[in-house]
Amino acid sequence: MSREVMLNAIRRGLRRGPLPADQAAMLRGRLAAHPRQLIPARSRLPHPEQVELFVRNLEKEFGTLTRVASLDDVPGAVADYLAAQNLPSELVMAPHAELRAVPWATRPLLSVREGRAEGSDAVSVQHAFAAVAETGTLMFPSAPDRPTTLNVLADTAIVLLRASRLVGAYEEAWDLLRAEIGAMPRNVMLVTGPSRSADIEQTLELGAHGPRRLHVVLMEDAG
Repeated sequence: MSREVMLNAIRRGLRRGPLPADQAAMLRGRLAAHPRQLIPARSRLPHPEQVELFVRNLEKEFGTLTRVASLDDVPGAVADYLAAQNLPSELVMAPHAELRAVPWATRPLLSVREGRAEGSDAVSVQHAFAAVAETGTLMFPSAPDRPTTLNVLADTAIVLLRASRLVGAYEEAWDLLRAEIGAMPRNVMLVTGPSRSADIEQTLELGAHGPRRLHVVLMEDAG
């Protein structure tokens, strides 16, 4: 269905024609200006405190985190996490330039495959575009180097996040996306902790619609 066909169907349902020119101009101006709404004070902390807020919120939502100093430390952090969780050492990894720069060969027991996740993959490694301290949320815009399947199919999701990509509020994360990507991607996933649901008898079930484990490897590059 084309965009105009869909909008015309909505107008008919509302029994309303196209917007008058002044209202249309007002809406275009509002969309272009990206006005700010009320932003909580906790989102405007100094950056080191935003990092700590992100960690607290992530752990509150059943996620886990390891801090590393550089890309050289990532293979060890991933291998140690998998061993502690008694998980397989086979990974499917996003074909992102920064993940390709990780010296995976320093941990030869790790078996790393690039590309999209399949239903049989137990562990995925994804690259975070940004993170939001306010809620402990990770942002993943879809792209060839960030396949969306890595966020939903594997039972365990491991995410590499640079501390410098962590912002206070959602508005700042969207600003980054507009500045660096421009046009809206086909999909933007906002992930807060592992997948979970309490829809059935109000019993919390992890992994209901996606990964049952979310582990962030936070690279401390923000001073």
